[in-house]
Amino acid sequence: MAGAEKFVEADNAEAIITRIEHKSRKIESLLKQNKPVEALKTALEGSPPMTRDERCKSANWIVVHRALMAIKDVEGMFSSLDPEYYDILMKYLYRGLSTGDRPTCDQCLRIHEKLTERAGLGCILRSLADTVNTV
Repeated sequence: MAGAEKFVEADNAEAIITRIEHKSRKIESLLKQNKPVEALKTALEGSPPMTRDERCKSANWIVVHRALMAIKDVEGMFSSLDPEYYDILMKYLYRGLSTGDRPTCDQCLRIHEKLTERAGLGCILRSLADTVNTV
């Protein structure tokens, strides 16, 4: 599989989880400072973790989910969020929708609507077609 050499093996998963925990603390600090967009940017940086280890993917999802749920002004979020984050954000929105949790799904649908308006249908297609960088 092309690109498979970039993935980290499970024995390095602990190092990835440690980085995710550090990211989580930084996000909590940003949320306490009422900076939800900065928290979301921090959550999306380095995502998805370059591993197939589900523990790492789940830990990273928890961090992204925390930041997503803190967003109150979706329009304002997009005025501050760089387009480089759009595709990975779309992937996490679909992960959120797959949870079936009502508040999470509601928030993901609100953001999905605005993201699709902003980034177009290509963002959806890229996120669904990318089977290597799964979240």
